[in-house]
Amino acid sequence: MVASLAGAGEKAAEHPTALDVSALTSAFDVLVIVSGRSDRQVRTIAEEVERVVARDAGVSPVRVEGVAGGEWIALDYVDVIVHVFQDDARAYYDLEHLWSAAPAFAAPALRVEQ
Repeated sequence: MVASLAGAGEKAAEHPTALDVSALTSAFDVLVIVSGRSDRQVRTIAEEVERVVARDAGVSPVRVEGVAGGEWIALDYVDVIVHVFQDDARAYYDLEHLWSAAPAFAAPALRVEQ
């Protein structure tokens, strides 16, 4: 099924990046990274992604990490991992560099397996 990540954009998520990591790891296929400007916005973006994916695909994340801190929230949809960062945390962890061998692609919609 296909679930839109428009929810992140609706909450003013910045610098969206989607990486196809399927050729690099068997753990998951797609890594989505977006930024928010504050802990409140990071939480709001993550909540909206959850809401939109649940509405569009009927799927909830199997695990959510980092909600209490609000600097970095990870939503694990098994084959798709969504990271919502504050800018400083995103720069520190630099996942785009870590996964630089993975091709980036535009992701108005992502396939999320149930």
